[in-house]
Amino acid sequence: LSKVRSLGAEHLATGHYARIEYDKLNKRYLLKKGKDKEKDQSYFLFSLSQEQLSHCFFPLGDYTKSEVRQLAKEFGLKVHDKAASQEICFIPGDDYREFLKARISADKFKPGPIINKDGEVLGEHQGIAFYTIGQRKGIGAHKKPFYVIAINKEKNTVVIGEERELCQDTLIAENVNWVDRKELTRLIEVKAKIRYRHPDSEATILPLTDGKVEVKFTQPQRAIAPGQAVVFYNDETVVGGGWIT
Repeated sequence: LSKVRSLGAEHLATGHYARIEYDKLNKRYLLKKGKDKEKDQSYFLFSLSQEQLSHCFFPLGDYTKSEVRQLAKEFGLKVHDKAASQEICFIPGDDYREFLKARISADKFKPGPIINKDGEVLGEHQGIAFYTIGQRKGIGAHKKPFYVIAINKEKNTVVIGEERELCQDTLIAENVNWVDRKELTRLIEVKAKIRYRHPDSEATILPLTDGKVEVKFTQPQRAIAPGQAVVFYNDETVVGGGWIT
């Protein structure tokens, strides 16, 4: 917002597929899913504060992507038929490794052992920053499919295992930001999303201490990854969200 105000403006309009509504009864700005459920980007916006939401506009939230393309065509914009980005849109050349190296400490790129849960060394990784939970690529060839099931940054190890070991029904989230309420004081039922494009899944949230919550899913979820956001929904409204520990 400081940049917006430095330009003499009071509001910021972005191209996110999401919507903002004001709840007069509770006097809060609500963040809602966009009309286009395939392109909805509310997951990425859960951490916005009430002040930030009050100064934001999401004009595309009430349109589908195809409707936006049609409007762009009618307005004579050359980008109306531009192919949709399949990678991370803000990384030049889609080279995420170089992007990370420019922003993360060098110790995250030190080679280290790839092990199983019993501690047996099965290979070598090229830096824990290049791996995520559920990943199969880059862990070497084995007699049966293995996946990354854990990353230990203290020991600089990548732990691999079978796909069944990826499933969990509980996680802890920290630094939770509540959007539709000031705080959570009791257990509630929600739909939770553990990554973008992951289906919303039934869960309960239990408040803990120090801004943390316990999230328990009705059905086990595949590849819950520390560092990813988990976002909570009540129908189309973002309840809040936090960072998986």
